[in-house]
Amino acid sequence: MLYERWRQIVKENRNELALCEVASGQQWTFGQLDAAAESAATATDAIVYPRGISAEFIFAVLHAWRAGKVVCPLEVGQAPLQLSKLPPGCVHFKTTSGTTGGPRVIAFTAEQLMADAENIVATMGLRRDWPNLGVISLAHSYGFSNLVTPLLLQGIPVILSDPPLPEAVRRAATTADHLTLPAVPALWRAWHEANAIPANLRLAISAGAPLPLPLEQAVFDSTGVKLHNFYGASECGGIAYDTSTRPRSDAASVGVPMRNVQLSVNQDGCLEVRSRAVGETYWPERQPNLNAGVYSTSDLVELRDGQVFLRGRASDLINTAGRKVSPETIERVLLTHPNVRACLVFGAPSHEAERTEIIVACIAAKSNVTADSLRDFLLSRLPAWQVPREWFFVESLKSDQRGKLSRAEWRRRYLERAQRR
Repeated sequence: MLYERWRQIVKENRNELALCEVASGQQWTFGQLDAAAESAATATDAIVYPRGISAEFIFAVLHAWRAGKVVCPLEVGQAPLQLSKLPPGCVHFKTTSGTTGGPRVIAFTAEQLMADAENIVATMGLRRDWPNLGVISLAHSYGFSNLVTPLLLQGIPVILSDPPLPEAVRRAATTADHLTLPAVPALWRAWHEANAIPANLRLAISAGAPLPLPLEQAVFDSTGVKLHNFYGASECGGIAYDTSTRPRSDAASVGVPMRNVQLSVNQDGCLEVRSRAVGETYWPERQPNLNAGVYSTSDLVELRDGQVFLRGRASDLINTAGRKVSPETIERVLLTHPNVRACLVFGAPSHEAERTEIIVACIAAKSNVTADSLRDFLLSRLPAWQVPREWFFVESLKSDQRGKLSRAEWRRRYLERAQRR
């Protein structure tokens, strides 16, 4: 089904530019990509593992589709899966980032991959005359769904640029008249500070981590570019998208539901997603939260006035003195402080009482700032019991290659430092 859809895209766009690889200077029309896929040797392994941000990744996907093999994108250096059998009817595996536990594999059918691509192109308004500039990982669900499947199943061209350094982005932007650029907040911040956001950018998308309001506003004020917040999950693809033309006023807002996606809130206050794009199952161990076209997330949400508001994750709630607070609530306020570049809030064991935690704020500052000044800043904006007791200042809060920050990792570093002291 996937390869048949690709051949239809080729028929409609044979002589149009499909793929450009800036690093090598090579480019391919849809017809040339198709010829390469048709002439390649048939894949023999049951699972094909595309890697890297390169044309070879795209070729590997097409070769697998042509041979009827399962595709499992991997990050560079990531080990192949060790599976004794494959789920029937599934053609694609995603490996999760494991933010709420160990990494898991999610299996998808061809119909589910196609549905997500359709939803993304229709909701975001991706256009064939606005090529995607590819700087994010093609192996991650975000990159595969926003770059690879729109190219192969919807005919949206891709310009590959690696690494995503400011100068590389400037150079890549000269290869097209108009661009769409999906990225993560850390990259948008780096490009903004380097004055490297392309002038020919027509659609800017941010996902993978919360988009701070000050960054969104600063980019808009300096360039006129609106960063469109995108919220999704590996298990179900796109969930919500900010379609507005001006910066948001509420950091909790992640936009409106994607086309053909139905959202509801379960009895625990967590979001449930229903759509044709929801994955088939976790594999090899099935889980009840992903079943029969429904994905039950651990994201606490509010659905109001047609919009989706994130209120934290059930698994991240901090239990302090018998009351629970979402770390995101505190982080959103901290990020409005002019001297806070990045922050991460988490709970740590309290030595004063069992089964309770203290709130710790990990801070990467733009300039000198003290714990007392940040505490006073929060006290004027939050209840006193939500103000962190401990402050952990670091030079930078580095995201992983998927643009995410790990609370568990920074909590471990904080506890190790506390033990040494």
